[in-house]
Amino acid sequence: MATETLTRVVVTGLGATTPLGGDVPTTWQAALEGRSGARPLEHEWVERFQLPVTFAAEVAVRPEEVLAKVEARRLDPSGQYALVAAREAWRDAGTPEVDPLRLGAVVASGIGGVWTLLNSYDVLREKGPRRVFPLTVPMLMPNGPAAAISLEIGARAGVHTPVSACASGAEAMAYGVDMIRTGRADIVVCGGTEAAIHPLPIAGFAAMQALSTRNDAPELASRPYDSGRDGFVLGEGSGIVVIESEAHAKARGAKVYAEIVSAGLTSDAHHIAAPDPEGTGAARAMRAALDNGGLTAADVVHLNAHATSTPVGDLAELHAIRGALGRDADHVAISATKSMTGHLLGAAGALEGIFTVLALHHRIAPPTINLDDPDPEVDLDVVRKDPRPLPAGDIVGLNNSFGFGGHNVALAFRSV
Repeated sequence: MATETLTRVVVTGLGATTPLGGDVPTTWQAALEGRSGARPLEHEWVERFQLPVTFAAEVAVRPEEVLAKVEARRLDPSGQYALVAAREAWRDAGTPEVDPLRLGAVVASGIGGVWTLLNSYDVLREKGPRRVFPLTVPMLMPNGPAAAISLEIGARAGVHTPVSACASGAEAMAYGVDMIRTGRADIVVCGGTEAAIHPLPIAGFAAMQALSTRNDAPELASRPYDSGRDGFVLGEGSGIVVIESEAHAKARGAKVYAEIVSAGLTSDAHHIAAPDPEGTGAARAMRAALDNGGLTAADVVHLNAHATSTPVGDLAELHAIRGALGRDADHVAISATKSMTGHLLGAAGALEGIFTVLALHHRIAPPTINLDDPDPEVDLDVVRKDPRPLPAGDIVGLNNSFGFGGHNVALAFRSV
C-alpha cells in the first residue's frame, strides 16, 4: 500500500502512572527537571530474601490512593496501574463518544500478573485451595489489564495483549495503528503496564547480572551511555495513549498532540536475552519505521532511545542508530529517559512513546541524567543535564524499544 493512501493516525489522549508521578503532567515535569524515580525498597522481604539489589523505581503514587477499594482488590497491580493510566488518557481525550463496535483496546505487559501468581501460590501452599481468591486467574492473566480497560470503556472492536518483553508497550501502539488502518476501529486505547518489583523478578534479573548494584546511591544507578554503567534499574507503572484516525479526531473537534506515523518491527534471532552487538535487527526496525511512513533519516530531529544502562545494550543501540540514520544521526537529539524512570519493562515503550509525543508537542527534548563520564564509543548527540529545545516546523521523532527474545520495535511520530 502506498504511503500516501494510509489513514493518518493521531494521538489525542495521554495517561500514565510512573516512578516520577501519578499522572502525565507530573511525570513530564519531573523528567524535564531531571529527577530520578529510583529509591531504596522499604519492604521486609528485601531483608528476608537477602536480595543483592535493594532499590528500584516504584510508582510515585500508589494505586490504592486513586482506585476504589473494590476495584483494587479485583486487579493485579499491573491491572491497577493500567486502569489508572487509561482513565487519565480517556479523560484527556475528552471522553469520546464512539460506537463501541469501532473502539478497541491494546494493552501489553512483558511479565503479567506476577504478584497475583506468586502470592496466590503462597496462599495455596499455606492455607489450601479453598482460600485461593476466585478471581486469581483473571488477575494473573497477561491480558487482564487490557480486558479490564475494555470493560471500562466498552471496547468491542477487539481487545489485544502483545507480549514481547520490553518491546511490548511499543508493539501495542503499533498494533493499535494497524487496527485503525485496517478499518477495524476508529479509536484505540493502547499502551503497556508492568508491576514486577517483586522479590522473584529482582532475584532473577540480578542472577543474570542485568541490574545495577549501586545500592548506596539508587538515584545515580541508571546511567545510560556512561562509562560507569552497570545495569538497569527495575521500574514499574503504566503508559496509555488514545489514538484515532485523523478524520475521526477532526469530526469531534479533539485536540491532537502528534501524529503516530508508522512502526517498524523486526527480530534478531541472536540470543534469548542479549542484543545483537552490531544492532542490525534494531537498525532494520528503525529503517522500516521510516520507510513505512514515507520518511527519511534527515527528517528525524529527536529520538527517545531504549538505552537501559547495560554495558552491551547501550552500545548495540548506538550502532543501530548509526546504521539506520547514517550521518544524519549526528543531528538527532537523543534522550535516554530510563535514566530517570528506571526500566518499566513491558510499559517502557508506551511511556517513552508518550515522552516522544510530548517532546514534539512542546518542542523540547528531556535530558539524560547521570551521564557524567560518557563511554568513549558514544559518538552521538545525547541530551545531557538540561532539556533542549527542538526546531520549529514539521519535525519527526523516533522511539526505540527492544526486548529479551530479540524483539525490536521503532515508532515514528510527527509534530502537528
